[in-house]
Amino acid sequence: MSRADWRPGNMLYPLPAVMVSVADREGKSNILTVAWAGTVCSNPPMVSISVRPERYSYHMIEETGEFVINLTTRKLTYATDFCGVKSGRDVDKFKEMNLTPVPAKMVKAPLIGESPVCLECKVKQTLPLGSHTMFVAEVVSVSIDEAYLDSENRFHLEWADPIVYSHGIYYDLGKALGRFGYSIAKKKSKKK
Repeated sequence: MSRADWRPGNMLYPLPAVMVSVADREGKSNILTVAWAGTVCSNPPMVSISVRPERYSYHMIEETGEFVINLTTRKLTYATDFCGVKSGRDVDKFKEMNLTPVPAKMVKAPLIGESPVCLECKVKQTLPLGSHTMFVAEVVSVSIDEAYLDSENRFHLEWADPIVYSHGIYYDLGKALGRFGYSIAKKKSKKK
């Protein structure tokens, strides 16, 4: 098998493409798209996002210590891209993208009503790392769209057609390939 060596870089793909909603102390809100987001701990539930200090929303996170991670879907792909390339200095992204700001329970930043899952976060640690600063935050509340609950109250994110980002391109996730633990699960015997 032949392999090519590239210069060191971020090639950990695909990544979740999330819209992060923020608000400053005066209540002015904004949305930025982040692909550098991830889970860092399950108990307590913690996530991280990495943001360039020159981004318009950076100071809002820095001054309030709060943000909301809003998961994205195929229907939200255009808005996801727009919120990543347009600055909140120049445009009201909620208005331009016809997104609904919904009051959060635990933070001042609004939820995005069209998102299937919204994670309200409070910053616990700020790590300047170079081009980006990582905000490590505790998830203090989760809001889900009830449209993705089945009759037994189980959540189905796959019904929302979530998207990911890979090397400059947005993708949907496609079909499920297996459930966690399927590689060691006992085979079901066929009924005769």
